[in-house]
Amino acid sequence: MANNEEEEESLMEKIAKVLDETSSTNAIHNRKLKELSTLRSSSSYRLFFSAFSKTLKPLFNFQRRNSSSARIVRFISIFAAHRDDKNGTICDQFLDDFVRFLLIASAASNKTARLRSCQIISEIIMRLPDDAEVSDELWDDVIELMKVRVADKVPMIRTYAVHALARFANDTENNDIVDLFLQALPLESNAEVRKTIILSFPPSSETLTTIIGCTLDVHEAVRKASYCVLANKFPLQSLSIKHRTIILQRGLADRSLSVSKECLKLMKDNWLVKCCKNDPVVLLHFLDVETYESVGEAVMASLLKDGMVEVREDKSIRQFIESSRRDTNEGKSPSGEHTQSSMLEPEVVFYWRTVCKHLQSEAQSHDEDWLSLWSTLVAVLYIHKGQKAYCETEPQVSTWITSGTEAAVYAEEAFDKNDLLEKVLPATVYDYVELVKLHLDAGPNYRFTARQLLLLGVMLDFSDATSRKTASAFLQELLHRPLEHEVDEDGNQYIIGDGIHLGGERDWALSVSELAKKVHASAGEFEEMVIGVVEELARPCRDRTADFMQWMHCLAVTGLLLENVNSSRRLQTRAMKPSELLHCLLLPGANHVHLDVKRVAVRCLGLFGLLERKPSEELVKQLRLSFVDGPSSVSVMATKALADLAMWHGPHEVDKAMGYDMLSEPNIDKKQFPPINFSDSNGHLDCELVDLLFAGLDRDYWGEVTETDDNESVQAIVGEGFAKALLLSDKYSSISASLQPVILAKLVTLYFGNETEDLFRLRQCLSVFFEHYPTISANHKKYISKAFIPVMRSIWPGIYGNAGGSPILISRLRKRAAQASRFMLQMMQSPLYSKETQMEDRSGSRESQESADNSGQLSGGFEYGEEGLAIHIATEVVCFPTKKTAAGKAYMSGLCKIAVLLHFRSSEQAAIKFMRGLLNRVIESVSADKEVVKDLKFVAARLEALDECPDQALSQDQADLIAGRLELEEPLGMDDLTSELQTPAQRSVRPTRSRRRVRHEEVSSDESETSPSTVLATPSLISTRSQRASKTAALSKMTAKRDVIIEEEYEEDGNQEEVSDLSSEDESDVYAE
Repeated sequence: MANNEEEEESLMEKIAKVLDETSSTNAIHNRKLKELSTLRSSSSYRLFFSAFSKTLKPLFNFQRRNSSSARIVRFISIFAAHRDDKNGTICDQFLDDFVRFLLIASAASNKTARLRSCQIISEIIMRLPDDAEVSDELWDDVIELMKVRVADKVPMIRTYAVHALARFANDTENNDIVDLFLQALPLESNAEVRKTIILSFPPSSETLTTIIGCTLDVHEAVRKASYCVLANKFPLQSLSIKHRTIILQRGLADRSLSVSKECLKLMKDNWLVKCCKNDPVVLLHFLDVETYESVGEAVMASLLKDGMVEVREDKSIRQFIESSRRDTNEGKSPSGEHTQSSMLEPEVVFYWRTVCKHLQSEAQSHDEDWLSLWSTLVAVLYIHKGQKAYCETEPQVSTWITSGTEAAVYAEEAFDKNDLLEKVLPATVYDYVELVKLHLDAGPNYRFTARQLLLLGVMLDFSDATSRKTASAFLQELLHRPLEHEVDEDGNQYIIGDGIHLGGERDWALSVSELAKKVHASAGEFEEMVIGVVEELARPCRDRTADFMQWMHCLAVTGLLLENVNSSRRLQTRAMKPSELLHCLLLPGANHVHLDVKRVAVRCLGLFGLLERKPSEELVKQLRLSFVDGPSSVSVMATKALADLAMWHGPHEVDKAMGYDMLSEPNIDKKQFPPINFSDSNGHLDCELVDLLFAGLDRDYWGEVTETDDNESVQAIVGEGFAKALLLSDKYSSISASLQPVILAKLVTLYFGNETEDLFRLRQCLSVFFEHYPTISANHKKYISKAFIPVMRSIWPGIYGNAGGSPILISRLRKRAAQASRFMLQMMQSPLYSKETQMEDRSGSRESQESADNSGQLSGGFEYGEEGLAIHIATEVVCFPTKKTAAGKAYMSGLCKIAVLLHFRSSEQAAIKFMRGLLNRVIESVSADKEVVKDLKFVAARLEALDECPDQALSQDQADLIAGRLELEEPLGMDDLTSELQTPAQRSVRPTRSRRRVRHEEVSSDESETSPSTVLATPSLISTRSQRASKTAALSKMTAKRDVIIEEEYEEDGNQEEVSDLSSEDESDVYAE
């Protein structure tokens, strides 16, 4: 035994020496591997393994992560995975025993031991060759234990466990590992672990969806790893078109430069070079640019920016036209027939359109650069002309020569770009027009190609009169081209497209307008050409002989004109006057019997109103009628028009068009919107525009939704318009300041309401609005404070006439209301922008922050801060009428949970005294909720500490002044502000054990310490039923900064009280953070 111990100690010394030497550098690992292998083969295996295991024990207790420990782990892994042909049996046995040793350590309670064991196991697995002889039982044990470690509480252990399982995940027999990764990934909070899981995924349809979803991860390392896996494990052909476009759309637009570079590397090195043989047109085929045009533009922009596109003249559009002409002359391709060889592919036209646009922008940029340098050089030479230094100062001569050379280089580059662009584009405008007509006549399958050719025509030169004449005639033909439609079996005609824009789609109308403005670039030419077409198309409409197809065609061309004109004055000298256009075309179209004609005409009315200097009465009246009485699609279009007019001209100007003079009857004191009866045919004409739009938010039914509505609704458009108006409230003075809290309360209610779940655009708009609204102005804080109570009254179930329901429903509704209250609290506590840290009025003068009364106690600012919200909440609780019901008790408790989170500034002494006076009544109102009472008493303690003169009472005049500035709805007397908290009767010395259960989260030892001053400040505010020392200790712990999760219980009788019990735990989860 003694000899064995001595031999084991000797082996431990030798092994420790080898490990110590390997910790310094990786260069000697191969030499030390042979040395340690020789030591193992020359010694007793049992003694060597025992000595080796004991030597590694300090490593399992070493917590620091440094390069030395990493080298030792690497060497140990190499040694365990190495198999010597001469001693293969010993190597296999050592690997088996050592891995089992590590598995025991991986289940240890010491996190360092678990970390080292999982680290070494993962290294060994990754270094083992594929033909390693390892028993299946050992691998099964490794897999099971590593699965357990995937859920370890230490992130690095989870990382090594995933890394160890990664090699087994590629085996089809281990699908449970992939399922484990798929389950763990959404729940994983550590970015490094998520990254490791993504890198460990094998290629499959299930993992592909998950990996693409991780391209939206919050951490850029995870997003970068996702693109790396997609590049290495998923070939381009294995991805669907939808997946390809999502990958590129997200990656190229990623906010992180490293992620966008990784996506660009995937696109260039893997997709373009390997799969598409460096041909961008082939890559565009894989992306389906007809459906995903924006993605194709982003791809081409990235490739052109990196110089990955080689422009070849032999495959240009000019070469295609010349080859087609030769084939026609030789009889290979019959003239006028649309064969495959005579038509351009959509990807080819798209490719040349983006390339030509890039060449044109590059040429213009170089032109500007060399002209700027040349003009600067000429100016300098002119200034120095005649001076002696002009010829004698060498640095100046060198600078001028350099500038001149640089200008010449820019000029040459611009010439080369323009020359290349000229060789690529069609030789003449006539050839271009014939090419576009060929694809237009080919049918709807070549509609995308024709539109790309229209955009390509913007880069042609129309300086020649003959070219302009040819292009103008072609444009006339395009504008006169009837809308595409289909005819069913009964002879009914159906429009193809949206039925609003020329050609049935907005992109087509934009392409036509861009080409028309390029051809008719002189002042007034574009308007004159289009208004002439409108006049021709409007003749059958004015004669009442046109069918609905002709009406829609005429209105589509009119819409194109109105969208591209800056003012109605540009139409005054034309053949068709603006008034004639309004009364003979737009207004009759808005009253047409056909629904689609009405919709397009109302849209044109809105565009026409934006061009007018002041909106006309007929136009506004018609839009109001369409808003109230029109079908769903017409009402949606009228809502857009009215909202745009209100934002552009202002609600005041729109109301003046109807005869309302806001200047003579100001609405400064208007605090509520009047009710509007939509069933009354003339009732909506006697109200203001803002009142009408606000009433549209409460209207339940707007008619049946049609396919043309595109999931748009009146509520969504009006809500978005009001959000913009509140953000720019300084520009819309006609909207009363008293109405802004009402509008804000309605928007918050819509945001949290169930009726807007499908209105994704409105929710997105409101989320952005709520993020910026409280940070712009201090006045907005005041409006948020005033809107808080109306919001809570409108969404809390069971109060003020709100519907209740089943216990589960009420619990869900209360939780939603609690979320809304916390949301508005966050808005109140959001910091202002730096320019608003000091309040300024409209004239730019700073508001006085001095006292409003002679005593100097009332500082002017509490209505803009959290103090005002706290007083609003306290007043609501004190004056709440139905305090005995379960819904009322839950409502008051929910309000108090927000009140305890608000902070008071020491400068607001009057607000502090006012709140201190209300707190006693508040505590009495929620006395059934013991936890809320405790929180309120701590608030009272904080306020007492902030009160500089606690013995001085607040006068009635000061209280009235505060109530007036806050515009409190309920009157408060001095009895409400001076009431004392009732002290409960003295109980027995032996206290009863409370049944309330409180779970405290882990806190540090520093946080559990409480200063003596805090302990002494609290007993005077608590009822004196017991003065035991344990009570003081408990109070001291409560005042420390810790999170407490409270399980509330209500002890009232009745079914409604059971509902309150059911929802209390959900509410506490929302409020306690």
